[in-house]
Amino acid sequence: MAAPATIPLLSPYKMGKFNLSHRVVMPPLTRSRSYNNVPQPHAILYYSQRATNGGLLIAEATGVSDTAQGYPSTPGIWTKEQVEAWKPIVEAVHAKGGIFFCQIWHVGRVSTYGFQPNGEAPISSTDKGVTPGLDGGDWSPPRRLRTDEIPQILNGFRLAARNAIEAGFDGVEIHGANGYLIEQFLKDGVNDRTDEYGGSLENRSRFAVEIIEAVVKEIGADRVGLRISPFADFMEAVDSNPEALAIHIANEVNRFGIAYLHVIEPRMIEVNGKLQTPQGLAPIRKAFKGTLIASGGYGREDGNKAVADNYTDLVAFGRLFLANPDLPRRFELDAPLNKYDRNTFYTPDPVVGYTDYPFLES
Repeated sequence: MAAPATIPLLSPYKMGKFNLSHRVVMPPLTRSRSYNNVPQPHAILYYSQRATNGGLLIAEATGVSDTAQGYPSTPGIWTKEQVEAWKPIVEAVHAKGGIFFCQIWHVGRVSTYGFQPNGEAPISSTDKGVTPGLDGGDWSPPRRLRTDEIPQILNGFRLAARNAIEAGFDGVEIHGANGYLIEQFLKDGVNDRTDEYGGSLENRSRFAVEIIEAVVKEIGADRVGLRISPFADFMEAVDSNPEALAIHIANEVNRFGIAYLHVIEPRMIEVNGKLQTPQGLAPIRKAFKGTLIASGGYGREDGNKAVADNYTDLVAFGRLFLANPDLPRRFELDAPLNKYDRNTFYTPDPVVGYTDYPFLES
C-alpha cells in the first residue's frame, strides 16, 4: 500500500537557522489580557497550547516604549518587569519545541492622550488624526514626530529587540503593517512630510529601513522578521501604488538578509475610493530573496495550494489558530474546526475565549 501523500502545509521547511517541522504559523494576535502592559501567567497556557515541536509562533503585538500604546491591556517589553513576565511564557513554548518570535510595535497615531505618558499627544509621521477611534470615540490628534526625535524611536525598537532576546525569544517581528507607526511613514496617504522621511518611496521607507538596521545590528539578521500590509487600508493608511511600495520594501530588506517577510494579503481593497482586487504576493515573491509568510484569511485547502504552488513558504492562520490550539493536527487529519467567537477576542477573561477552546479527543 502506498504511503499517503505529504500535506504541503505539514512539510518541513528550513527558515534560516530554524528547522520548522511544518508550514503552519501562528501570527501575532492582540488579545488584550496583559494588565498594565505586563504579560500575565495565563498567557503561559495560551501560547503553550498552540506550540508544536518545530512550529513557528509569533507573540501578540508588544509595545517598544511607554509611547507605543493605544489599546487596553496590550503587553510591552521595555521594562525589566515585562521582560521577567515574558520569560516563563517563552520557556513553556520552548518546552514543547516551539520557535517563538515576539512582534514589536509602536501604534503611532492610533492612540489617545489617555495611553500616552503625561497625557501627551500620540506621535506620528503626520499631525493628521484617524477616525473613528476606540469604543465610539476618536483617536486623539497626533503630533508630527520631529526629525531629531527619530533616533529615540529607533533606539526604542533596538532595546525592545534586545529585551526580547533576554526574555528568551528566538527573534522579533517588526510590525510595519496595519496602519501603525512604521506604516504611517511608509504610505503616501498618511505621510505628508517634506523632510528626508517623506515624499519619495526611498524617503518614506527610510524610517522602516533604519529600524530594521538598528534591530539587525542589535540581535542579528537571522533573528529578525518584518510584517507589512501594503495593499490594506487599516486605520486609513493607504498608498497610491501599493505594489511599488511592496516591491521597494522587499528589495530594501534583501540587503539585510532577515529571517522572513510576513505579508498581509487582503482579498479586496479600496484605493482612491474604488474597490480593487490586489495582485497578490507574486511580485513580492519574485523580489524578496528570503522566507515569505502569507497571511490573508487562508484555510486548509488554499493554504496547501499556496505552498504547493510555491506562492509562499509559510502560511499564517490567525482566527483559526486562536480557536483551534491543535490546528496543525486538525489539518493533518482534515478534522472539523472549532468556530471562533469574535465577542471574546479582546475581553479580559483569562480563560473564556482564550484557553478554553477544545482540543481534538485523543
